Amino acid sequence: MIITNVIKKIKSYKLYAEAHAGIISAVILSLVLMSFTGCSIIRKGAEIPADEGAVVYYLSASETKLEAVGSYYFPVGDKEEDVKALLGFLEKTPDDIKYKTPLGRGFDLRNYTVSETSLTLDFDAGYTLMDASTEVLVRAAIVKTLLGVQGVKYIYFTVEGEPLTDNTGKPVGGMSSKTFIYNDGNAINTYDEVVVKLFFANADATGLIGAYRDKFYSTNVPLELFVVEETIAGPSGQVEGLYPTINPDTNIISVSTSDGVCYVNLDSGFTVTVGNVPTEMAAYSIVNALTELPGIDRVQILVNGEVPPVLSAVSYEKNEEIVTTLEEETGTDEETESAE
Repeated sequence: MIITNVIKKIKSYKLYAEAHAGIISAVILSLVLMSFTGCSIIRKGAEIPADEGAVVYYLSASETKLEAVGSYYFPVGDKEEDVKALLGFLEKTPDDIKYKTPLGRGFDLRNYTVSETSLTLDFDAGYTLMDASTEVLVRAAIVKTLLGVQGVKYIYFTVEGEPLTDNTGKPVGGMSSKTFIYNDGNAINTYDEVVVKLFFANADATGLIGAYRDKFYSTNVPLELFVVEETIAGPSGQVEGLYPTINPDTNIISVSTSDGVCYVNLDSGFTVTVGNVPTEMAAYSIVNALTELPGIDRVQILVNGEVPPVLSAVSYEKNEEIVTTLEEETGTDEETESAE
């Protein structure tokens, strides 16, 4: 088995070398040679099956976006060894000046703890000296890379043993694959932190409850698209009393805004109701959330490019009459959801 794995790695390197003759660095070569001792290899490019390895992310030289610089192939699937190897890659100074590493930039990783489903990284106080935009990108690069380790679902950051906090003083908490939102294009642009107001159903689906969601998203994603995606995704589960309004299998065809009207085109999954939530109320969960954004006064919801007969209007304005509160429903005034 060991010999077979080594042969596979040598073949992988041979293919890579043939495609990129003359630009293989000594670092990558040494990693390949070390495959005889159980180590792994980095291959250029981010195409890799999720169960075979992780994509390694660096910052661009301008520190304005993330760059997928290679794929790390797990040697034996040992979680602790994979974390250790990835942290080493994240700190190694790249040969290509187009990239900057997320680690080794004025702060130190004091220690880390690997548990069954999570990983906690503890940094020294130097971590807090980064400017806000750089810190978000550094954190995104580290989290997105380490989430590639099999079994790791959440990553926590601490500074000198205390939970990392955001600019409002609230603990950042566990970060998952849903924490950093980006589009499906080749470039992953800068991340912004945004707080949006979403609307979900109450227990008996007779009203909508507003809940604020604080999350990072890529600036190359229109904010209205982000709002629709998050509405379809449903409540995070961290606040009781909120229920989904839209079939989670609904796909977004397009979202665009013109002259104060936001056009939301969904597939037929939208017409499949969730629980006892009426389709009209599902529509208003989108409408009320989108009209919270500046520049949007009305919303038209389409299904495969046409106004579905299940809706009573061609376009909608915000409906405050169907909005209730958690305090009225459950006796609590908690309206803030943390990002999952």
